[in-house]
Amino acid sequence: MKNQGMIVTYVLVFGGVFLLLLSGLLGFILLQHKQSLQKVAWQESLEIAETGINYARWHLAHAPSDFGFSGIYDYKDPEGEVLGSYNIEVTTPSGCDSSVTIQSTGFTLQYPQVQRKIKVKYAKSSLVKYGFLTNSNVWFGQDESLKGLVHSNGGIRMDGTQNSLFTSARETYICTRDHGCEPPEEKPGIWGQGEGGTNGLWQFPVSNVDFNSITQDLALLKADAESFGIYISNPVDHGYHVSFKADGTMDVFRVKKLQQKIWGWDGKDMIFESNDIALEEFEANYVLPESCAPIFIENNVWVDGVVKGRVTLVAARLPELPNKMRKIIINGDIDYADANSTLGLIAQKDILIPFYAPENLSIKAGMLAQKGHVMRYFYMPWEEEPYQTYALRNHIETYGSIISNDSWTFSWGSEGIVWSGYQTTEMVYDPNLTYNPPPYFPTMGEYEFISWEELP
Repeated sequence: MKNQGMIVTYVLVFGGVFLLLLSGLLGFILLQHKQSLQKVAWQESLEIAETGINYARWHLAHAPSDFGFSGIYDYKDPEGEVLGSYNIEVTTPSGCDSSVTIQSTGFTLQYPQVQRKIKVKYAKSSLVKYGFLTNSNVWFGQDESLKGLVHSNGGIRMDGTQNSLFTSARETYICTRDHGCEPPEEKPGIWGQGEGGTNGLWQFPVSNVDFNSITQDLALLKADAESFGIYISNPVDHGYHVSFKADGTMDVFRVKKLQQKIWGWDGKDMIFESNDIALEEFEANYVLPESCAPIFIENNVWVDGVVKGRVTLVAARLPELPNKMRKIIINGDIDYADANSTLGLIAQKDILIPFYAPENLSIKAGMLAQKGHVMRYFYMPWEEEPYQTYALRNHIETYGSIISNDSWTFSWGSEGIVWSGYQTTEMVYDPNLTYNPPPYFPTMGEYEFISWEELP
């Protein structure tokens, strides 16, 4: 009996130990299984979040102006069974940031607490992706150097140097005396003595760039400037001089008197006018808007200085009348205070380099002449003053983008000889502007992916 009791005791002890070990083992197995399922859910949540991003991309491709689709959507398998959900949050474009930000949070039905978040940015290309863009024929001379994409809806004569693609919407065009052809003759869409053709950098014909669709809505800029930007409408005799300062402000002067009028040629007509300041009067100092709101001035504007921040300056008069459109005149060098600064200049009509421009001029900006030229007029190189001294200048350099609806030039000449304007021209594209353009600058094309990140 004693041995039987011992056996029962051993059975109970070892049975208890076995059950304890078995329950622990089963618990461990169940925990491992649960963790395995959570790991699967963790991976599936990322895939579901990606599905939300793909849906948002599809939505924008079919309705590019509809940003009101934030919400929670079911994620289903091919048989229609709901496996999880994704929550889309859309941040719409603004004047300050033209990109669309989309955040998608994915989770499974079984483990809704296991979530993955993705944030992406999509943006349309800004017009300032071009170093130079024009709606008319253009001639680049031997002393002109261009760095960046160039497109013309007309023909291009290219005798200078380039480092990027040139495109023209024309297969052929009629070259006239303005491009050195007398009598006129038919030429390829892009031609000239430059080496871009042999290097495979001339492409034509390509699709036309519709200037009617890319001009900015000036009424919108005016309304935003009145609401939270800088709006100046006080009528003055000739306009305003805006001088940007490296401390993030700008001095504004009333232009009281201009230099004596002189004759110039804009490529179509003789122009008798002055674009140079003779007398001005200080009006006020303004702090540049931190909200990237525009500066809208309903008069002609002279501009120079050092820009700190992201700024767009508009010169326009509304409602628009053909003989009342406003222009911007580059009064002197324009520079940036730091690498994060950008300047956009939008003129209702022309952006001009004046007669008394500096001998050497440097301009950092994206420049858009909506209905006119970006140019310096042809001034006759007569031997009498002031033509003898100021008709011909030395060197001009632009860093950014030039967008000119009508014909463009900073130099006038033929066969490698510059008679009027700047003897050498260097136009450099600013790559930072493609998806980070100046505020309110027009965009074109479809939305393109520019960044992806997973959020914690």
